[in-house]
Parts: sequence; structure tokens; C-alpha cells
Amino acid sequence: MSVQDEKTTVSDGILLSDAAAAKVKSLLEQEGRDDLALRVAVQPGGCSGLRYQLFFDERSLDGDVVKEFDGVKVVTDRMSAPYLGGASIDFVDTIEKQGFTIDNPNATGSCACGDSFS
Repeated sequence: MSVQDEKTTVSDGILLSDAAAAKVKSLLEQEGRDDLALRVAVQPGGCSGLRYQLFFDERSLDGDVVKEFDGVKVVTDRMSAPYLGGASIDFVDTIEKQGFTIDNPNATGSCACGDSFS
């Protein structure tokens, strides 16, 4: 059995907008690597108790939930997946703000900075 066979793909996991997928593709092209995936995780911390982490990762962990959007792999570890089901990631580029945003229906509260949730 290959590592790929051990991964779980779910239909109700994270959703990546077209704009976010395009930005991730652009960043991966700058890195010059095609073996990386966007890993989205939830870690303890922040003013509201939990904090999002988005980073490129080449690892494949046991129980990873994997989805693909326009050629971009999005990976979530099995501990973070329940917190992120149905969450949508977008990329905004306006005069006021540039960066990834996460709209998470599982979050019951968030802090003013928007970096953490409960």
C-alpha cells in the first residue's frame, strides 16, 4: 500500500477559492518546487484559544485529509480537520489588506486581529 492510498479525501473539508488557489500556485512557482502542498492546521494559541497555521509542507502524515483545487493540494492533519470542516480560504488583494482569509463556520468567536478563534 502506498502512502497516497492511506490518505483520506473528504468532500466537506476545506474549500479553496480560485483566487487563493492562483496565489498558492504563484507562490509555489516562486519556490521552484512542485512537491509541496498547502498545509492548513489549527494550533493552540492566540487570544481566542486556537490559531490557524498555513504553510507549505512536503510531508505526508498518517491520517492527513487531502483535497485538490486547480492543481493545488491542500492538506489538513487529522487533529485539525474537525475544526476546519466547511471552512473556506480566500485571498484578498485590496488597498486595505492583502493576504489569505479564512471563513470558518465552526468558529464560535474570534479576536479583533482575526488570527485566532474559539
